[in-house]
Amino acid sequence: MIFELTGKRALVTGAGSGIGAAIAETFARAGAHVFAADIQLATATETVERIRSAGGAATPVALDVRDEAACAAAGEQTGALDILVNNAGIGSVGTALTTTGAELDRLYAVNVRGMLNVTKVYLPEMVARGKGAIVNMASVAGLVGIQDRLAYATTKFAVVGMTKCMALDHAASGVRINCICPGRVETPWVSARVREYPDPEKAYKEMAATQAMGRMGKPEEIAAAALYLASDEASFVTGSAFAIDGGWKG
Repeated sequence: MIFELTGKRALVTGAGSGIGAAIAETFARAGAHVFAADIQLATATETVERIRSAGGAATPVALDVRDEAACAAAGEQTGALDILVNNAGIGSVGTALTTTGAELDRLYAVNVRGMLNVTKVYLPEMVARGKGAIVNMASVAGLVGIQDRLAYATTKFAVVGMTKCMALDHAASGVRINCICPGRVETPWVSARVREYPDPEKAYKEMAATQAMGRMGKPEEIAAAALYLASDEASFVTGSAFAIDGGWKG
């Protein structure tokens, strides 16, 4: 099996649903022991139960990435890792005229500061051991921007920049750090936003049309990229912003 993770220990944040759940299940199928972390322990546990039912190994972890003490406690629970996937994130709709400072701070606390909080727990041991892989979840919005997504795009540009800086800082230590930049993916958050429009069917088609392929991505397609970046086959890949966007047209 290529891209196998047998014997590896991986933590995935935001693993209770959507892309995070797909990554956790994909990693488990590849042989990793997965720590499925989520702010809602119940949803993390549901992911773990699916993994165990399929014969995989997984442990649920309650984790609010905004809380440094909670991140440290998660580190105590899991021990050292081979792979960290910083997937937890939240979104927001708005322009510079409609986005409040508080809303930007809310997204920054999860999407940027939360990512740093978790990384600071696990990176030192990876550096000391001379190996490890970190995959951060950015967005196509962190490469080209998206209309009416000011706060979200701002934080995802920050994720891309943070990823590249960390990759340069720690490349010599043997730790690889990359990020994935998905286009629109059919996640629970996206589905909820679609339902808020007066004509959800029309809104879905318009969102899907921003990709040249004419459809949104699936969480499993993003998980496949995370598996590659976490695996030894990606041994010469660090500091990349891997766009998986169906041919983004914007």
